[in-house]
Amino acid sequence: MMSQTRIFSELVRDHLRDDCLMVRSKTPLAELLSKMTLAKATSAMVVDGDERLLGLITEQDVTRRIALRCEGNELVDSVMTTPVRTIGATDYLYSAIARMRRFGWRHMPVVEETGRVAGAIDLCDALAAAGEDMLRRVDTIAHEHSKDGLREVKSAQVALAADLIADSVPAPEIQSLLTRINGDIHRRILDLEITDMKRTGWGDPPVAFCAIVMGSGGRGENFLYPDQDNGFILDDYPDDRHGQVDAFFVELATRMTRDLDDIGFPYCKGYVMATNPLWRKSRTQWRDQIGRWGRKRSTIAIQLADIFFDFRPVYGKAAMAGELRQRVTGMARSSPALLTELNRETERMDVALGWFGRLVTEKENVAFKGKINLKHMGTLPLVSAIRLLCLQAGIAETSTLERIAGLHERAVLNNNEADYLRGAFVHVTGLLLRQQIADFTAGREVNNYVHPDAMSKRERDILIGSFKAISDLKDRVRARFTGEIF
Repeated sequence: MMSQTRIFSELVRDHLRDDCLMVRSKTPLAELLSKMTLAKATSAMVVDGDERLLGLITEQDVTRRIALRCEGNELVDSVMTTPVRTIGATDYLYSAIARMRRFGWRHMPVVEETGRVAGAIDLCDALAAAGEDMLRRVDTIAHEHSKDGLREVKSAQVALAADLIADSVPAPEIQSLLTRINGDIHRRILDLEITDMKRTGWGDPPVAFCAIVMGSGGRGENFLYPDQDNGFILDDYPDDRHGQVDAFFVELATRMTRDLDDIGFPYCKGYVMATNPLWRKSRTQWRDQIGRWGRKRSTIAIQLADIFFDFRPVYGKAAMAGELRQRVTGMARSSPALLTELNRETERMDVALGWFGRLVTEKENVAFKGKINLKHMGTLPLVSAIRLLCLQAGIAETSTLERIAGLHERAVLNNNEADYLRGAFVHVTGLLLRQQIADFTAGREVNNYVHPDAMSKRERDILIGSFKAISDLKDRVRARFTGEIF
């Protein structure tokens, strides 16, 4: 039986129709109509010389606009519909289904990251991958823009994650989906607040900007209830505009973080949020800050840099984040002293593995006695050590699995090391996500602790092997940055 949850794990590119009709913008309308008739096409995508989408001609355009008002020698770009709503080839299938159902469309253009047309997706083809229960999930997850609706989206994530776990979808794929949904929530919140600020006299954003998320969101590895780790990159502006520009973005950041907290993303206890000037800077200020982190050796500077290294854009001008990523990657690779200090932080992270391969459980905190903190003593040491090796190698990826793949490609990790570490990450995150779902379902506090008795013997054996691989990685990283073997 075909999985009914695959719409949440499969990508749009897996369901592309590559027989779509494409024409150049200077094509005469008579020629366009001839091509549509010959191809029995209900629409045509108008592209430039690099096959980037410029507009769309549909059957409705033909019947309502072209047939009644045009003679045939006019050019396509004079009557095409533009701009056109598109979806990315690497977006999840559920996103395409939700958009087409929301707008009543039968098909939708699909584009690559470069903007080049990849094909089109047909609603009937997409719906064939989904049952009625899953369509209800889609409609909930892709709720219209309202704060109440977004609160429902956040709540629906748990049921969706449970469905995917039950369907044997690997935990990192579920984390990626949860992160994507959370990113959509951020975008919708910012859209709502920018619209409201314009309505109430603030006007449009005074400069272009990019909102970023850090931590697990920046890696695409959210669990069920991540707190807020966000910031703003602002386009450069003259000093004499600082009062106006900063006032706008302070207000926007305040509204955004308040709404996110209300929906289910708690305020960051460490104040890593766009409301803090440390995380709200212009492009030049960010570049200067990154340079200072590379030169300074204070504990605070190291901790701030460590927080920042995992970030990705969620709203606005993504190119600003790309520019900053290049700067960070170059700075870290050319700052061995900084990497050595970062390694000290990694060394302080213990792995929950004791003598003779025994699992180390909590002994002091009565509330969690006998349980293992799979985040602090499992995923965090792995994530931190892998990130450190990638910074040294100049690898710009942020996802832990992509980082492991990058290190493997550059022969920093051999075949066995990469395989064990991939397996460790998938296994530990799977146990942790399953426990969080169980805690939520039972009405318990959702946290990062798992009791060994909640695992099968096989799962405990694999966990011990996973911790051993993580511990070996830490030893290797320590030797690499300090020269110490033991």
